[in-house]
Amino acid sequence: MTTAYNPLNPLIVQGDRTIFLEVNSALFEQARDAIAPFAELEKSPEHIHTYRITPLSLWNAAAAGMSSSEMSDALEQYTKFPIPPNIHTDISEMVSRYGKVRLERDPETGQLQLRCDDLPLMNELARLKGVREYIGQRLSDQAFQVADVMRGILKQNLIAAGYPAEDLAGYTEGEDLAIELRTDCLSGRPFVLREYQKQAVEAFHAGGSLRGGSGVIVLPCGAGKTIVGMAAMARLNKKTLVLTTSTTSVEQWRREILDKTELKPEDVAIYTGYEKNIAPVTLATYQILTWRPDKTAEFPHFGIFEKNNWGLVIYDEVHLLPAPVFRVTAELQARRRLGLTATLVREDHREGDVFSLIGPKKFDVPWRVLEKSGWIAKAFCHEIRIAMPELHRVEYAVAELKDKYRIAAENPRKEHVVGQLLARHDGPNDRVIVIGQYLKQLASIAELYQVPVITGSTPNSDRETLYNAFRSGEIRRLVLSKVGNFAVDLPDANCMIQISGSFGSRQEEAQRLGRILRPKSDGEPANFYSLVSRDTREMDFAQHRQLFLTEQGYGYEILDESSVTEPSFIIPEIHDNAIQLALNHNFGMIKPKRTRKKNDTGDL
Repeated sequence: MTTAYNPLNPLIVQGDRTIFLEVNSALFEQARDAIAPFAELEKSPEHIHTYRITPLSLWNAAAAGMSSSEMSDALEQYTKFPIPPNIHTDISEMVSRYGKVRLERDPETGQLQLRCDDLPLMNELARLKGVREYIGQRLSDQAFQVADVMRGILKQNLIAAGYPAEDLAGYTEGEDLAIELRTDCLSGRPFVLREYQKQAVEAFHAGGSLRGGSGVIVLPCGAGKTIVGMAAMARLNKKTLVLTTSTTSVEQWRREILDKTELKPEDVAIYTGYEKNIAPVTLATYQILTWRPDKTAEFPHFGIFEKNNWGLVIYDEVHLLPAPVFRVTAELQARRRLGLTATLVREDHREGDVFSLIGPKKFDVPWRVLEKSGWIAKAFCHEIRIAMPELHRVEYAVAELKDKYRIAAENPRKEHVVGQLLARHDGPNDRVIVIGQYLKQLASIAELYQVPVITGSTPNSDRETLYNAFRSGEIRRLVLSKVGNFAVDLPDANCMIQISGSFGSRQEEAQRLGRILRPKSDGEPANFYSLVSRDTREMDFAQHRQLFLTEQGYGYEILDESSVTEPSFIIPEIHDNAIQLALNHNFGMIKPKRTRKKNDTGDL
């Protein structure tokens, strides 16, 4: 293929598989949406965004149904200069690797086999360390016997070798369980699956074929990933184990299941550090599964996977799946597996393990597409750059590298800016979340502005009291630690002020924006403010944090603190009696950290 020179196009495709995308081009958005399914965003400064085509990005696109010719055509349509000839060849050859190696069952004996029609390739793979240890007897030129317990680890090693296996070996059916979705929720609201939610479920199920039953659905926070999970349960009608990030998330799943399905309370059990029950639908946290008495001991709660004949295992927020759970997941390959996430980005770079053990990406909708359709709120992202006080600049200058980020993150001038933003978003319909990383900083802001705070040490009963007060409008502001990153159902929140975060975590940035993306009853947009100390390492980390959201089409307006502050420092008045009531009940202060019992696995 050759492409004519077209100076108006925004892409520059290079032979090393990097792609430069010009932000100021009139075709920027169209080109970005065209390449996003098969290329990963690496950098997003002001004028040129850098993408890279990787094997995993191509295999995920292929698994979702995109052909190599469609990928090449997208590049051809928007390239500024002729594309290096190796690019089309690389894309075609890399995409063709997906499915060259297959895991299948012999229809007569039921024996698991590794199969490949390419004899030289089969011989090469059979000699590779990491493959030869996990295959058994050679059955023919095209097939090796594989023990069922080796199914997961073999897939991990094959993807590491550059040949992802397509798993067509089928699943243990699991025990039947009638699950019917309601048309009218118990809460009184009508309930209808949105079209993209139906499409997500059908992409996962694939008509019940061997190509369905395992994979990841990628949807933004607020787009109804929990509902997609419930719809998949109803599609399969099997006993289900749901694994998620926190006790708060477990409670949310339970509320949604009882509200939107015909299941009875006794059909849905919770398995956490506080309550350990098993039922046809069981909801558990990753924390309880990964708890053990010491680093040399076994994981005592892994037995939950064998306690029922599960027909489906749902991994909520699959991008946060803890490394130890990969081990047991490797042994669960005979069960249907559904991953739900807002982003496939993992900060530990184990996306390949998610691909091989949970399944490839089966469905993805760009965030801005759902925003334009009104399914998630329109959002504006702002980065406010704040100068460091002179004394803190001196402390920062002489600090060890490992301490610089925290000093910058705890810049005391941020408290002033938080006050002005609270004053700006003080209307009767405003619901504001202040979120951060460091407890001392959170305690200071909570005390200064008399706002209740929730951290990992806040008892679950107190958390639920405050969350319910926020949902009802009794209180309109909350300060949250990292517990607010995940599965907190606060649909009316329309403003988030991020004062600090986990270094350069792209997934955390996405999760936090997602907390305010539920459509608002008044149709107003959401605002996301990220406070960053100027001329510090925090700015570098902020750029990396914003990568995923930039890829989804969100731009960050860069503001100076002077644009949001006033000459005089005015603490906004407290209008909510409920806030003072919460403080009187000791909900609003950071409590001393609890000494955890051995089986206590609450949030961090």
